[in-house]
Amino acid sequence: MTPQPFTVSDVMTRQVVAVRRGADFKEIVAAMARWKVTAVPVVEEEGRVVGVVSEADLLAKEEFHDHRPGLVEQMRRLDATAKAGSRRAEDLMAAPAVTVGAGASLPQAARLMATHQVKRLPVVDEHGALRGIVSRADLLKVFLRPDRDLAAEVRRDVVERLFPRAHHRIGVAVDAGVVTLSGEVTDSAIVPLAARLTRAVEGVVDVRCELTTGPGP
Repeated sequence: MTPQPFTVSDVMTRQVVAVRRGADFKEIVAAMARWKVTAVPVVEEEGRVVGVVSEADLLAKEEFHDHRPGLVEQMRRLDATAKAGSRRAEDLMAAPAVTVGAGASLPQAARLMATHQVKRLPVVDEHGALRGIVSRADLLKVFLRPDRDLAAEVRRDVVERLFPRAHHRIGVAVDAGVVTLSGEVTDSAIVPLAARLTRAVEGVVDVRCELTTGPGP
């Protein structure tokens, strides 16, 4: 028994601008400017994501615009100097793309971003086709859930299930995402479980467990 987790599908942006492998440099810059994004997925004809071009990939051309790197610098920064001389998405993109499925949990998406040091993930279906994009900001949206919604979910999915006969004696208070559980329960072994399940509710910032053990009704 665990609270129903939010998935990438719940927070992702569904309207995504993407470019083809053959898109030229100016086309990519124009797409980013028009849609006010800092990266675009690169897709093949069938919509399968093959890479991502970010502002960092494009800035290499500006960095080396009036500066010819020496041999040592070229060797040390092979990727950047190669991109400085590139004009098409297929040569500029980071590949293979780090992607995530729409059904992945938010912690899974966050771990992918942290592991690969990326700020966003293209969301793909089972065939690798683009279905959306999820950013760091999207993953933080769950922490904007109103306190009253969090309190209602904790009471319904945690308190009433764990303490069906005594749920009316359990207090659930939420302030700025911090949940306080209070009251008296008969089984002390369930207290850590109540705290763990409450912490698992999407949008909960922290849990203060003030449940005590008593003789019951």
